[in-house]
Amino acid sequence: MIGGLLGKKIGMTQIFTEDGTMVPVTVIQAGPCHVLQVKTKANDGYDAVQLGFDDRRRKNSTKPASGHAKKAKVEPKRFLREVGIDASDKFELGQALTVDLFKDAKSVDVIGTTIGKGYQGGMKRHNFGGHPASHGASKDHRAPGSIGSNTDPGTRGRAPAWRPIGQHPFHHQELKVVKIDTEKNLLMLRGAVPGYGGAYVIVRSRLVQKGQPQ
Repeated sequence: MIGGLLGKKIGMTQIFTEDGTMVPVTVIQAGPCHVLQVKTKANDGYDAVQLGFDDRRRKNSTKPASGHAKKAKVEPKRFLREVGIDASDKFELGQALTVDLFKDAKSVDVIGTTIGKGYQGGMKRHNFGGHPASHGASKDHRAPGSIGSNTDPGTRGRAPAWRPIGQHPFHHQELKVVKIDTEKNLLMLRGAVPGYGGAYVIVRSRLVQKGQPQ
C-alpha cells in the first residue's frame, strides 16, 4: 500500500446530507500524481516512490528537473515528495495515481503549512502592555518603547518586533472523508484544513500501518 498522495487545497464550501444537515468541508484536489522515481531497499535502503504533482511548463523548469521528468515520460512537476510503499508493491515510472486510492478510506491525515501572517509588533508578539491609550497622553499607543537602555538598572535585550508568525508545518489527523469526486480528483473533508487556497498538501490514508515509512 502506498503511503499517500500529493494534492492542493482548493478552498472551503458546504454540502448537505440526505437528511438536510449542512456539513462544512474543505475541498482538496488529490492527484493525479505521477511516479517519477522508484526506490527499493536493495538500492536505496528503503522502499518508496517519488511522486510529482501539478505540471510545470518545460521552459520554466531547470534542465535537471526536465530531464528527471523525461525519464518517466511526463511533464516537469511543481511539487515533488517521497511516500512510503510496501515492499511487495510494484510501481512503474510515469504511472498515474488518482484519488481512487482513498475510495475505501473513512478518514485521512493532511500535512501542509499554515498561513503566514507577516511581521508582528511587540504587543502582538511579546504581549507588551503598550503606551497610554488616551489621546492626550500619548501618540504612540502600540510602540515598543526603549529597547537598548544603558542605565543600571535598565531594560536590556528587550525582544523587538521580529520574524513573521504562522507559516509552520501542520499535521491534521483523522479528517473524515465526506465525499469523493473521482472524475475531478476532488476529496471533500469535514472541517477546516490550515493553509491558503492553492497551497500544496500531502494526503495520507489512515489505512497505512504503523511503522511503514512515510
